[in-house]
Amino acid sequence: MVKYLARRIGGWLLMVVVATNITYFLANAFLDPRTLFVGRRPPLTEQQVDTLLQANNLNSHESIFLRWWTWAKDIVLHWDWGNSPTGDPVNGEIAFRIGVSAELLLGAFVLYTIIGISLGIYSASRQYKVSDRIVQATSIITLNIPVVVMSLAIVLAAIGFNQKVGIRMFYVTGSSSADAHGFGKIVDLLQHLTLPTISLVIISYAGTQMLQRSLLLDTISADYVRMARAKGLTKAQAIRKHALRTSLIPVATQVAFSIPGLFTGAVLTETIFNWQGMGQYFIDTLNKMNINGVVAVAAFGALMTAIGAVLADIAVVVLDPRVRVH
Repeated sequence: MVKYLARRIGGWLLMVVVATNITYFLANAFLDPRTLFVGRRPPLTEQQVDTLLQANNLNSHESIFLRWWTWAKDIVLHWDWGNSPTGDPVNGEIAFRIGVSAELLLGAFVLYTIIGISLGIYSASRQYKVSDRIVQATSIITLNIPVVVMSLAIVLAAIGFNQKVGIRMFYVTGSSSADAHGFGKIVDLLQHLTLPTISLVIISYAGTQMLQRSLLLDTISADYVRMARAKGLTKAQAIRKHALRTSLIPVATQVAFSIPGLFTGAVLTETIFNWQGMGQYFIDTLNKMNINGVVAVAAFGALMTAIGAVLADIAVVVLDPRVRVH
């Protein structure tokens, strides 16, 4: 098991390095930081622009391979991912944004995964009953509601609730208040977290729920589960002891591989609730021709993919003892 995971981790880390370097060359090919200085008043000369870009290793008049070598060397020796065209360090931005996104997305991820799997098991075990139809109808509705509509509806409901109770129970924008200290900081964080978390859970759980239900229904119909029923097990016992573990394997894999999208895919939610996370930062880097920022976000996404893949491997081994790794 240890050797297997070591090989897998080594392979995925190699993938991260390759993907990051490819992204560096693609970003330099399609993004031109020089355009940021066009139209300035007073206008800058070509030499002045070159000097500003050269200071951040972004001068397109210099060989791309020389720039790549400087960029790679700084990462390997100093873990320095470079600066934006205006000189803002990428390291500081990435560290801050990861923390902000983690506060919001990890909690929502755990909640919508547990809710999705639980409702999938519940509805599959009650196939075609009223409760199953209600769960399925609700999931279909939430799956088709646009993120913007759901988020804005939650915001309006929270504003109405705040007005009704006469105090601010929920904050509709931002991730924290500047004047929060001590225990009040925890309460303040929860007040900011509640609305975007609810939004993410509602729009995200349905995919997991439908997948879990479909896979469990297929497994319930398998010969070995029917044999267990014939030997005297109740339906609930057969599901719990035989069908559930098998059906969880693809769900666990899908959930693990959804981790990268958590940090860079919640752009609309972060924008509506004004959370300065990775998703919003990724859009900003593209709009502001921040080559180094784009590459750093891509590297982080590749790393999350690698982590998701390793977690998927572990989940498969844990859920299916028949799997042997060498």
